[in-house]
Amino acid sequence: MPDYAIIKKAKIGKNSKIYDQVNLYGCEIGENTKVDSFVYIEGGVKIGNNVKIRPFTFICDGVTIEDDVFIGPNVTFTNDNNPRVRGEWKLLKTTVKKGASIGAGAVILPGITIGEYALVGAGSVVTKDVPPRAVVVGNPAKIIRYRSEEDIKSLLE
Repeated sequence: MPDYAIIKKAKIGKNSKIYDQVNLYGCEIGENTKVDSFVYIEGGVKIGNNVKIRPFTFICDGVTIEDDVFIGPNVTFTNDNNPRVRGEWKLLKTTVKKGASIGAGAVILPGITIGEYALVGAGSVVTKDVPPRAVVVGNPAKIIRYRSEEDIKSLLE
């Protein structure tokens, strides 16, 4: 257990590694998952097995990350299209499907599904669903190509 972290009501799977300066609140983390330093994960978040989450990432309530996903450093998830200090807000759920990768500094807007084995380029702002195997880049993120069968096989080796 880290020396300088806040971990409250979090379920952490076998062989998962949680580093210092991490805040975990009521989330579920699967087996063999690595959460690097300076990561903040809110309640209600579900993270699968064999996931790698790099430093300075924010994962808010309503996000589900499936197995074998890579989350680069400084990735930010959001969960409300109309943020405000007071009043009602609507939680929009986001899902990152199995085998997807999200590059450094990407921003994922709420209510998005990132498909299986999709790749979000560094610095991209994802404003709509990303199809399985799609490679998206830019602001807003646009599809530039699809991953081939060989690309997927190399990920599984």
